[in-house]
Amino acid sequence: QVQLVESGGGLVQAGGSLRLSCAASGSTYTMGWFRQAPGKEREFVAAISRSGSSTTYADSVKGRFTISRDTAKNTVYLQMNNLNPEDTAVYYCAARGGLILTVRPDAYDYWGQGTQVTVSS
Repeated sequence: QVQLVESGGGLVQAGGSLRLSCAASGSTYTMGWFRQAPGKEREFVAAISRSGSSTTYADSVKGRFTISRDTAKNTVYLQMNNLNPEDTAVYYCAARGGLILTVRPDAYDYWGQGTQVTVSS
């Protein structure tokens, strides 16, 4: 069983930055970040391979968000810059045993509890 614990959410003004962290127990997995705004479906944000050498991003965050990982600490990060109110959501960390980076939420096996990110205008 893998446990994922997110941290780093909060309230920030438009144009500001936040860094989310996701600490994982157990083995190294392909990791992803998703988000869900009120009344909307959960959507893909970014994913990173086990080694950290491959990443992929949603078009809406490309150039503003960066996913990275520290394999020694088994922790994944999401650096979010130039935030705007449309980025407001609960952000979830997810892990999957497969090697392929995928945007599908149902392909991920484990999920964190989520952390709220609120961007004010």
